[in-house]
Amino acid sequence: MMVPVQERLRVDIERWVAKNGQDRSSLIPVLQEVQKKYGRISEYAMQVIGDQLGIHPVEVHGVVSFYSFLKESHKGRFDVRLCRTISCDMAGRDRVARQLENELGIGFGETTPDGRFSLEWANCLGMCDQGPALLVNEHVFTRVTPEKVHDILAQFKKMMDVNVFQQVEEH
Repeated sequence: MMVPVQERLRVDIERWVAKNGQDRSSLIPVLQEVQKKYGRISEYAMQVIGDQLGIHPVEVHGVVSFYSFLKESHKGRFDVRLCRTISCDMAGRDRVARQLENELGIGFGETTPDGRFSLEWANCLGMCDQGPALLVNEHVFTRVTPEKVHDILAQFKKMMDVNVFQQVEEH
């Protein structure tokens, strides 16, 4: 018998709350677990997390919408974020942004048609002395130049191709 996604999600959230604790300090770790497994944090997930932690779901939503690394909607497999602080701007951010758009064929705020990449702005990556800074999922790249963009994206394209090949082999 197939278990509905919402039931699996509820069971997973209960497990993560039990592991991290049933108080406010567990909110972000639980949200990260949900996103890691399900690719996004749905309204239903926010409701269950709120119920489990004794937090109003509106507060949970506020946290999800505040942090750029948490997502309510499906994005690309690789979330590419370019820092848009003044220090990265002064270090050549605009040229890097244009190169990213050209390489991916999308603008900021968009996802490639194949679902591989999303392109977003980040308000600060904390790498002001090493800009322009770029974050691809949890991988940080510093002193990014337009010339480095191709190689950075190629790493992740190759990673995706290897994962697809492995999935085919397993079936």
